[in-house]
Amino acid sequence: MYYIKNGLGKKWKWLGVAFAIFGSLAGFGLANTVQSNAVSQVLQSNFHVPTLFSGILMAVLVGIVLLGGIKRIAEVAGKLVPFMAIVYFLATLSILLLNVTELPAAIVFIVDSAFNGAAATGGFAGATIMLALRMGVARGIFSNESGLGSAPIAHAAAETNSPVRQGTIAMLGTFIDTLIICTMTGLVLVVTGVWNGEPQGAAMTLSAFKAELPYGDIILSGCIVLFAFTTMLGWSYYGERCAEFLLGPKVIVPFRILWVIGVFLGTQMSLELVWKMSDALNGMMAIPNLIALVLLAPVVFRLTREYFADEETSQGSTDITQEKAG
Repeated sequence: MYYIKNGLGKKWKWLGVAFAIFGSLAGFGLANTVQSNAVSQVLQSNFHVPTLFSGILMAVLVGIVLLGGIKRIAEVAGKLVPFMAIVYFLATLSILLLNVTELPAAIVFIVDSAFNGAAATGGFAGATIMLALRMGVARGIFSNESGLGSAPIAHAAAETNSPVRQGTIAMLGTFIDTLIICTMTGLVLVVTGVWNGEPQGAAMTLSAFKAELPYGDIILSGCIVLFAFTTMLGWSYYGERCAEFLLGPKVIVPFRILWVIGVFLGTQMSLELVWKMSDALNGMMAIPNLIALVLLAPVVFRLTREYFADEETSQGSTDITQEKAG
């Protein structure tokens, strides 16, 4: 919202306001109710923990961390996320290696299913592909948040003098999140055959891990809990900043209270309702951000060219100096 207001000028402030309104609401779908719902699903199906209990526990834990502000959020997430990512990567890699002979057929099946009736159903020509693309885009945005405008809120808090350098770091998120982690997850679901079973959502992945790995259900449960918890913490900051942009610092405490309440409510809602709400809010948040991206694209191109030109010049000067010294 700040880059929209400052980059496009006062006459475009309304676009920044629109983004802030949708951004303050979108987190309740993308990173609040969806995440707490996933955790409650896993804990209930794997450890028979009542959703009421898991909802209360998560709400309390999130509330405790939020009381510490952005530094506490960064400290907790910074320790949990790398550990979680490494454990999940090694676990999925192990399953794929155990089923390595099935991988070629799984890849062919995934690509083929995107363009036939296995991906979706429709009563008119093109409905299958349209629905498959819509679901693909929706889940891709959910995975890496590309185009939403949420990640810049976190990267804006980084201590750096170069927006281009920070932007290149931000781009790694999409690559790691979607092209590596989500691709491996999709392949695991196909090679293990759980993709067309009864379990849905997190429970589907859980059944694959449980069938293929010793203590696989415990490993995945731990990863899901950590992922969901850190996502709820990070997005609470995004939503809080959007709300502060609209109403000032006085809204921070009420927003945090609503956020904690949303964590509990997510565990009591149906999975279908949670996903529909998340997709709708994500779309509304992305529209003002994408408009601003298009309008400011020339600025991004110019700054990027200048940055890499300076890098080449600096590297050339270093090489010459080293040659003379040699």
